[in-house]
Amino acid sequence: MEGPAPGVFLGASTPNSTEGRVSQRTDAQRSSRKLLDQLTDTLRTRRYSPRTEEAYRSWVLRYVHYHGIQHPADLDVEHINRFLTHLAVELGASASTQSQARAALIFLYREVLDIPLEGMGSKSQVVTGKQPARLPVVLTREEVGQMLRALRGTHSLIASVLYGSGLRLGECLKLRVKDLDLVRRELVVREGKGGRDRVSVVPASIIPKLRDSIEVRRAGHQRDLADGVGWAVLPDRYAQKAPRAGFEFGWQFLFPASQVSPDPRTGALGRYHLHPSAVQRAVKRAARDIGLAKPASCHTFRHSFATHLLEDGYDIRTIQELLGHRSVKTTMIYTHVLNRGGLGIRSPLDLIRSDSDR
Repeated sequence: MEGPAPGVFLGASTPNSTEGRVSQRTDAQRSSRKLLDQLTDTLRTRRYSPRTEEAYRSWVLRYVHYHGIQHPADLDVEHINRFLTHLAVELGASASTQSQARAALIFLYREVLDIPLEGMGSKSQVVTGKQPARLPVVLTREEVGQMLRALRGTHSLIASVLYGSGLRLGECLKLRVKDLDLVRRELVVREGKGGRDRVSVVPASIIPKLRDSIEVRRAGHQRDLADGVGWAVLPDRYAQKAPRAGFEFGWQFLFPASQVSPDPRTGALGRYHLHPSAVQRAVKRAARDIGLAKPASCHTFRHSFATHLLEDGYDIRTIQELLGHRSVKTTMIYTHVLNRGGLGIRSPLDLIRSDSDR
């Protein structure tokens, strides 16, 4: 399909290819501001995470290029459905990937372009991929121990927090020094999934290692300050309220990167947190080293945390709070992977064998 010049899709001044529909759009929808800038500003205004921002920008770009670099305002629900079908049928994308693309495009039309999708085209709904129900991979306690022993240094401590506190990898890496209260054995997860804060437990067994890690971090921060690079990226709200707080020790990431880098918004040099891929590679390597057949990942530690708490008799509502699930239905999936079965049922085959052994 032949379309405008490659740079045109970033702006809103696209040639009017469907006069009947486009003529009804407001000047705001057809402003000269670049589309991706509008998308970014709207996402940040609504406090979406940087990862969501990056994903939504990527999906909008792919959508626009798929339709010959036409401006999205010139497209409708049928074009969205065609793109989502392309992802599933031609590219073999999973239902979750398709759902993420769908969410990005719905956000673009409703929040950025202010175009109600229900009134566009001949279809009233955007297609939705069906999510398959899959049970999580769970390690036994012995396997967790083997994995932790196979890991080294910071990677071992991070994995211990993932399993001992039930954190997602991103939540763990975003921990700052001030988020840990080792006296109360608590840590605060700031802006977890869905933008919600929560409190989780700090395992008593790793408190000495955490104290040592904090002191090492303190010494490193002092060296960074002496070199003029002791800055930590701040949340938008707090960056405006206390712009100098980025140099304070409490705001430093607990698991820092080895190299300094500039803050993409302020340009100040500092240490971001360790990159997730480094931990993911270490966990994969540890699983291979111990000969683990299960497809273990960093998230497997979180699944094992929840399952083992259920096995120990903890209330599912408590586990829901620790995991940060919005609904207890999400937490209920772990009742199906208990060693004794989700309902505590004993197999009738075991009863037959018990009788025959007498």
